[in-house]
Amino acid sequence: TNESLTTFALDFSLSAGVCGCCGALRPRYKRLVDNIFPEDPEDGLVKANMEKLTFYALSAPEKLDRIGAYLSERLSRDVARHRYGYVCIAMEALDQLLMACHCQSINLFVESFLKMVRKLLEADKPNLQILGTNSFVKFANIEEDTPSYHRSYDFFVSRFSEMCHSSYEDPDIRTKIRMAGIKGLQGVVRKTVNDELQANIWDPQHMDKIVPSLLFNLQSGEGTESRSPSPLQSSKKEKESPAELTERCFRELLGRAAYGNIKNAVTPVLMHLDNHSLWEGKTFAVRCFKIIMYSIQSQHSHLVIQQLLGHLDANSKSSATVRAGIVEVLLEAAAIAASGSVGPTVLEVFNTLLRHLRLSVDYELTGSYECTNIGTKIIKEHEERQLQEAVIRTIGSFANTLPTYQRSEVMLFIMGKIPIPGMHPTLPSTGSGPEGNRMIQVMLLKSLRQVTCGFQTTNMLTALPNSFLDPLLSFALQEDAEIRLLVLEILVSLIDRHDNLPKFSTISIISDISVLKLKVDKCSRQDNLFMKKHAQHLYRHIYLCCKEQSSVRPHFEKLYSLLALISMELANEEVVVDLIRVALALQDLALSSEEMLPVYNRCAVHALSSAYLNLISQLTTVPAFCQHVHEVIEMRQKESPYLLPEDVFIENPKIPKTLEKLEGELLFQQAKITEVLGGSGYNTERLATPYVPQFTDEDRLSKRKSIGETISLQVEVESRNSPEKEEVNENIKIYNTHRHIWLCSPVDSVGVEEQEKERRRQVVEKFQKAPFEEIAAHCGARATMLQSKLNQIFEITIRPPPSPSGTITSSYGQTQSRSVPVYEMKFPDLCVY
Repeated sequence: TNESLTTFALDFSLSAGVCGCCGALRPRYKRLVDNIFPEDPEDGLVKANMEKLTFYALSAPEKLDRIGAYLSERLSRDVARHRYGYVCIAMEALDQLLMACHCQSINLFVESFLKMVRKLLEADKPNLQILGTNSFVKFANIEEDTPSYHRSYDFFVSRFSEMCHSSYEDPDIRTKIRMAGIKGLQGVVRKTVNDELQANIWDPQHMDKIVPSLLFNLQSGEGTESRSPSPLQSSKKEKESPAELTERCFRELLGRAAYGNIKNAVTPVLMHLDNHSLWEGKTFAVRCFKIIMYSIQSQHSHLVIQQLLGHLDANSKSSATVRAGIVEVLLEAAAIAASGSVGPTVLEVFNTLLRHLRLSVDYELTGSYECTNIGTKIIKEHEERQLQEAVIRTIGSFANTLPTYQRSEVMLFIMGKIPIPGMHPTLPSTGSGPEGNRMIQVMLLKSLRQVTCGFQTTNMLTALPNSFLDPLLSFALQEDAEIRLLVLEILVSLIDRHDNLPKFSTISIISDISVLKLKVDKCSRQDNLFMKKHAQHLYRHIYLCCKEQSSVRPHFEKLYSLLALISMELANEEVVVDLIRVALALQDLALSSEEMLPVYNRCAVHALSSAYLNLISQLTTVPAFCQHVHEVIEMRQKESPYLLPEDVFIENPKIPKTLEKLEGELLFQQAKITEVLGGSGYNTERLATPYVPQFTDEDRLSKRKSIGETISLQVEVESRNSPEKEEVNENIKIYNTHRHIWLCSPVDSVGVEEQEKERRRQVVEKFQKAPFEEIAAHCGARATMLQSKLNQIFEITIRPPPSPSGTITSSYGQTQSRSVPVYEMKFPDLCVY
């Protein structure tokens, strides 16, 4: 036994000596790595030994990959044995080595590092996941000297996105895990976004994970107040919420997006809002796109706008609340994109919005539409109305981002979309009929009103061509009161270039207009040309609007604003005279019993005329004119206050049941006004001539309602020029003379007007009751007669060209040109090429 004990001791000593010998023969990098780990993990990293390891790694960079592999081996073993203290020490050592070493051999070390980070992220312990994330974030902030061709971050994108959606039971730990996931995604973006050799982080496979993860956390913080802690509390990073961190990360991601990457970054946002029904709430969707628009480069703003427009098209069959939410987002995005405009396809933006406006009107009228997935879908009228208002506001918001010349193009573009009788054809509709046309007229005019708000131009002649003003003014003759009011609002917006409109929002007798502090500039040459071209049209439509029995208080207020703004913006001496004539003609209109105007309308026209004459008299600064207007107003205040705006344009107008004949001092006298203004150098002859509007075919075109009236108008025009009218056939000049007398003479034109009405009635009755064959024969005969007359006119007016061969003398002694074919003419040599 003693012998056996001696043998065991000898064997043990030998084995111990051999182990000690083998330990001394281990590689130096392993011994240095082992020395950084203390016996008790709570003591932390041995700093002195860590400095030795760092110095060794810097001195022999080719050993970095072996150091990394050995550290990775130890960390995997410690994780498996749940020795988490040593795991933290290993990660701390790795972080320090990464921060210290920037050599060409670091790539292989990074592979070991990422392998260890992946090991931690795969663990079930939240602390290990957070530890691995923090190490990855530190690594992401390091700028490597050499690129990596083979490194992949797909696992990290997937794992960090999964951590962003953590549903851990403990809310504090859940918040920490989510914040770690957000920081990890931020690190992946920083590491890959500027390295062309790395995996493209902008690919849809990555963006479809990153963006929804960020939006999920951004949405989870919706409604929470973000408060910055005081200096005495913890640091801001410790108190930062996931929503705040997400917003910073999202902004950084978008700020790094280049031109070609904007679409891949925005598409997941649209899909997330779709999948979670977040358009209907509007608030979160608007917040998301505000972040996007403020974060991306301004020159890329139009790309986001185009994507939103495309998404609106894709959702044309969605509910009105979804479409309205997209439109509201467009509204906010357009306001932010003002500095960068809305891109090269400006008209396409408005075309898309107008198309959806028309679509909404059709849905509202039909009450339902066919949807491919769920069949027939019933719409809610109030939701469609909200959508229409949102589209109109968005159109105005887009227009406000455009320069003047582009806004003029948009105005023309919208006007071309409005169905106008006799001018623009009716837009195709889904069987909505006349009511649909009327609704789309209203909606497009509202859109036009939004576009013209704040419209200011130095040259109205070029900004408002005939192709825009003519159809617009034709709407002022519509029987629909809402359409007429919209036209007046548009005209007022176009003419107001110095923000004087708020001062004329209500009609009142102002004793001293200096308190209004009006901005008046001298009428420019371009403005004079504009008024020479369009003044009579404006006067005529103002007069005819006052004749409409359906006009109410807002109409008269806008008419007063229009008259006042013309006086401010576009008035020269001739225009002032014409405006006074129009005001006096309105007074005569209210006095006339033939127009059959209601009592309220007659009082309103008197009040409008008195308020405007009070204004224009003070603008002309002719004392005698001001005195006459003041005397009439004083007399009305005493005897007939219902002829002044203060008693008419209120909620409960104080007007009599019947309006007695007015005369004497209660009326503005044209003769007296002519006399006092003539003494100040105004054109007395023009002032003494009563204003009479010229009625044209346009007036009837704008109010026609049926095909029968359209045919009657055509036949009426034909009958005027047919050979049955002997006076027209004998001499065209006689017709023009009679027409001029009929237009200019208010007394003699009454009988002629009655005859015209009776003849028109007969023509309409004939086309309504006569057999179709008779009407067809009648129209065919007229067409043949018209062609023969045209042939006669061509023979008379078209002369043969002068011939080089000279002239011939007729039997009556007159010289006539002899026509010679061109191929027989003999030209001088200089004329031949």
